[in-house]
Amino acid sequence: MAQDSSAATSRLPVKQIASLTIFILLGLFLAHTVPTIEIAWMMAVLLLTIYLFAFEVVEVDIAAVSIMVLLGLSTLLAPLMGLSEGLVNNNQLFDGFSSNAVISIMAVMIIGAGLDKTGLMTRVAGIILNIGGSSEKRIIPIISGTVGIISSFMQNVGAAALFLPVVSRISARSGLPMSRLLMPMGFCAILGGTVTMIGSSPLILLNDLILTSNNTLPSDQQMSTFGLFSVTPIGLALLATGITYFVLAGRFVLPGDTKQGGSTAANTMKYFHDVYGIDYELFELVIPEDSDIVGKHLDDVETTYRIRIIASKLLGQETRVGPGALDRDTGLQSGMVLGVVAEPADLNIFIDKYGLKKRDELRTFADALSASKAGIAEVVIPPSSKLIGKSARDVWMRKTYGIAMVSLHRDGVTMNEGDDIRNMPLHSGDTLVVHTAWDALARIENDPNFVVVTTEYPREELRPHKVGWAALFFIIAIGMVLFTDTKLSVALLTGAIGMVLSGVINIDEAYRAISWKTVFLLASLIPLGIAVEQSGTAKWIADQTLAVVGDMPIWVIQGVIALLATFFTLVMSNVGATVLLVPLAVNIAIGVGANPAVFALTVAIATSNSFLIPTHQVNALIMGPGGYRVPDYVRAGSIMTILFLVVMIVMMTLLF
Repeated sequence: MAQDSSAATSRLPVKQIASLTIFILLGLFLAHTVPTIEIAWMMAVLLLTIYLFAFEVVEVDIAAVSIMVLLGLSTLLAPLMGLSEGLVNNNQLFDGFSSNAVISIMAVMIIGAGLDKTGLMTRVAGIILNIGGSSEKRIIPIISGTVGIISSFMQNVGAAALFLPVVSRISARSGLPMSRLLMPMGFCAILGGTVTMIGSSPLILLNDLILTSNNTLPSDQQMSTFGLFSVTPIGLALLATGITYFVLAGRFVLPGDTKQGGSTAANTMKYFHDVYGIDYELFELVIPEDSDIVGKHLDDVETTYRIRIIASKLLGQETRVGPGALDRDTGLQSGMVLGVVAEPADLNIFIDKYGLKKRDELRTFADALSASKAGIAEVVIPPSSKLIGKSARDVWMRKTYGIAMVSLHRDGVTMNEGDDIRNMPLHSGDTLVVHTAWDALARIENDPNFVVVTTEYPREELRPHKVGWAALFFIIAIGMVLFTDTKLSVALLTGAIGMVLSGVINIDEAYRAISWKTVFLLASLIPLGIAVEQSGTAKWIADQTLAVVGDMPIWVIQGVIALLATFFTLVMSNVGATVLLVPLAVNIAIGVGANPAVFALTVAIATSNSFLIPTHQVNALIMGPGGYRVPDYVRAGSIMTILFLVVMIVMMTLLF
């Protein structure tokens, strides 16, 4: 596996160079085709943006900030570029950071974290089990419908992350494999983002883009912005389609028993045996004075003998277990007692090699490593994790977080300690099987670098006594959106700050709840949209598109726009696709005599049509816990993609 990974890495620059060459040639061709030098430079910037996003040369937020900086530098370099002024007014360059859309998204994230802190998701899991029992055809629509509605009022990846432990608990209690539950939940979380105008970043951004486009349109073509529930009939139809699809066709398109139930404190080892094929047990070893292991370090023996040392103790010293206790440089001494997680066969080889003494039961660590204080758990690396691209060794995972990785599950393959998993760079969607103290696991539940899947372990309750306050400020925020003329950002911030002031969530937790990657991505792309519109680039692209499809019926042209948005969102962020395509859609609509606001809305909704491959953050999040492979997404997502396009166009035709 490591060799395959290395080979892929070595091929990557060749692919990037080849693709860059193609983009450069395309840019040179367009430079001789476009009517003005301003449009030529904007096309170059657009091609660079698409290249950076599609081939992930750098992280998407870094790419977005880089493009924003380039647009700013165009003012300085204008004489050299043959321009009379920069591609965008520098006074508008940072407008995105104070935009209504960005502030609204930050507030939605804080509100979602506040609801989570009350333990509301645990109650939801209990309600679902009481209603649905253990029937797949009853549980899927209940879970998927609930997540869909929740994601209509918060970011869909946040709703999916909140419900991942809920699904794990339901899986554990009902006996249904997570592979049969997570994909319907994930798809419906994405679909739920189309139910309201605050359900997804593209829809939150849409009204701001409409107002920007209005600046370049004559008064008789000015567009009205959309209200909170303007898209609700379309979103509900899409959500209902997704639920019906999985209820009727789930047994054909969903993978089988890839995972058998969720993990609990009671049946942990059986669960991990069934899911990952591992038979780890916890042992206590003593190092004799004459053992050859004396003087060695943990790093010298763990990978070689396929064991993990998770605790140690020397006579007269405290037990070393948990965050900050052990790392790979920890020395092994005579008389030291070791807490070891390993398969029995591997452990026997280790014992024979170094003449160690195995105790029949835990004595030294009977309390510290008891089932009430520690055990095996699952954690997933989410798309927003800062650990992506780093290995467990790079971050000193056992020492820093108190979690000792014993297996890594990626793309349907489980790798163990002997496979050098601690040197493998982590990927989005990786499932880590770790041994950890429960208090350490509770701490990393609040760490945005992880999503904890294991739910039923002994821990301190959250803040259930704050449910009333959380519900009150959530209702206040939604009420202000619905019944007042207050800006969306102000209304949502009222709910967010109310949760902070009432103690539902503290300010540090609120800051951690915000995905700053999303914030910088969105804020940095807004000036790109302004430049595309004001330079005339959007109108020129629209004219070229109209030359091809201009004589077709309006619904066909609208379908072409939706297909274009669907393609773009598969190869780049949905925010980037929206910023690039909304000005284009507006100009095309004006050219064919259609409603430009409806065409803009088509783009914002169609950018949620991301089911074919696990590029959407929600799909990447559930890939590891569900044990899914890319072909699983292609099989289920291809039909869902077609259904999405058909239902969306039909509903928009009926409504508008």
